[in-house]
Amino acid sequence: MRVTQGMLSNNMLRNLMNSNSKMSGYMDQLNTGKKITRPSDDPVVAMKGMGYRTELVRVEQFQRNTNEVHNWMDNSDAALDKATSTMQRIRELAVQASNGTYGSEELANIGEEVKQLKEHLIDLANTNVNDKFIFNGTKTDTPPIIRNEEGTDWEYDFNDSEVRIEVSSGTTLKANVNGATVFGGQPGMFDAIDNFIDRLGTGEEIDASIGELDDGINTIINARAELGARMNRLELIENRLNEQEVIATKTLSNNEDIDYAKAITQLITQESLHRAALSAGSRIIQPSLVDFLR
Repeated sequence: MRVTQGMLSNNMLRNLMNSNSKMSGYMDQLNTGKKITRPSDDPVVAMKGMGYRTELVRVEQFQRNTNEVHNWMDNSDAALDKATSTMQRIRELAVQASNGTYGSEELANIGEEVKQLKEHLIDLANTNVNDKFIFNGTKTDTPPIIRNEEGTDWEYDFNDSEVRIEVSSGTTLKANVNGATVFGGQPGMFDAIDNFIDRLGTGEEIDASIGELDDGINTIINARAELGARMNRLELIENRLNEQEVIATKTLSNNEDIDYAKAITQLITQESLHRAALSAGSRIIQPSLVDFLR
C-alpha cells in the first residue's frame, strides 16, 4: 500500500488530538478529584456511585432524625427533672404542714407557695420547644393546659398520641413523653395538688396529701426511667449510623475519587509522550517550495 504525505499528516493530527484528549482527561481528574466527570466516561463507576451516594444520603437523613429525637428527649428530661424537684418541694411543705403546730395564717402562707409551685408545674407541662408543645402528643401546636373562659381555673386537654420518628431503616423510635400519664390532668398530679391546697385552707387531713404527692413523684420518676431507656437505645442507633456513614463515605470515595499520585504520574507521562509526538510530527510535514529557495 502506498503511504502518502497526506496520510502521514492525517495520522499525526489524529494521534495528537487523542493525546490532547487524554491530557485533558487527566487534568479534569486533578481539578475535580474524581475519576469521571460524566457518566459516559465510565458507566459502571457512575451507576455504582449513584447507589453509594443514595445510601450515604439515607444515612445522613437518619442522623438528622436522631438529632430531632434528641431534641425531644433532652428537653423532656430537663422538664421532668424540674417537675420532680417541684413536686418534692410541695411534699416537703405537706410534711411541714401536717405536724399540727402551724396556725391558719402559716397554712395560708404555705398554700400561696404551693399555688406558685403549681403554676410552675403548669409551665413545665406546657413546655414549648421550636414552637412545639412536647407534652401534648401529636397536637404540638396547642398547649395541653389552658385557662378556662372565665380565667378562674385551668382546663386539661392532654393528647396521648405517640410521636414516632424513623431513626433507621424500618425502625421508629418514640420521641415524646406522654404528658397525660405524667402530669395527669384531673384526676392526677394537679388534682393531688388542688386537694392539698384545699386541705391547707381547712387545716384538716393534711397528712393524706403526702401519699397522693408521693404517687405523683413516682409517676415522674417512672417516666424518666422509661425515657432514659429510650435515650440509651438512641445512643446505640447513633453509633451504628456513624459507622454506616464512615463505611458509605469510604466506599463512595474508593469508587469515585482519584489516586492523586497516580493521576499526576499519568499526566506527566502523557505530556512527555505528547511532546515527543509533536517533535516527530514536525519532521513529517513536507517542506514547502520556500524552504528550497532559502
